Amino acid sequence: MFSTGFDMPHELMPSELLDFLPCRTPQSWVDAALGNERLLMIDHAQCEKKAASTAMSLMYRYTSRADLLTKMSQLAREELLHFEQVVTLMRERGIAYEHVSASRYAQGLREHVREQEPGRLIDVLIVGAYIEARSCERFACLIPHLDETLAKFYRSLVKSEGRHFEDYLELAAQYADEPIDGRVAFFGDVEKELIESPDSEFRFHSGVPVPTAA
Repeated sequence: MFSTGFDMPHELMPSELLDFLPCRTPQSWVDAALGNERLLMIDHAQCEKKAASTAMSLMYRYTSRADLLTKMSQLAREELLHFEQVVTLMRERGIAYEHVSASRYAQGLREHVREQEPGRLIDVLIVGAYIEARSCERFACLIPHLDETLAKFYRSLVKSEGRHFEDYLELAAQYADEPIDGRVAFFGDVEKELIESPDSEFRFHSGVPVPTAA
């Protein structure tokens, strides 16, 4: 990995996305990511596969929501393409794709999803928006430090993940029977805690890395 000359990574992202996120990624996470390209890429691939699975799950569960079906179908295709692209880049770098344990991030958000409808759908969509927005922000944080090939790929992902964040949030507002601001703020507080609190395992969406003993 090496610097590509971008010293203002957050300028790559729309202001709406930056305003949506409750905090910025800690520099300590960026440092850990740059020192562990293998695990970063494996978990990134896994995240893309999970994102496609989430979109497909929503399509199967909410079959009467026409706009949701359309947007989630498009999103699932894009996420699977991204998965293929990450695996290809990994193979070129001699990194084998393998299973790694999930970070606490997504589960930490989803454990607060309401059980009853329509609250469940609204919360799942808001959680999806946070996951996509945080992914976008992390790509932007990494881009200044990556080699040309990986930086170019991550710049393309910043654009698509930004659209995915908007799709999730627009669907949540569309299907809610009341303003979603309160739930967005609630999950924002949860997300901030997950990002800024110590994390014993490094992952793409992990929190502040815990220093390992010498």
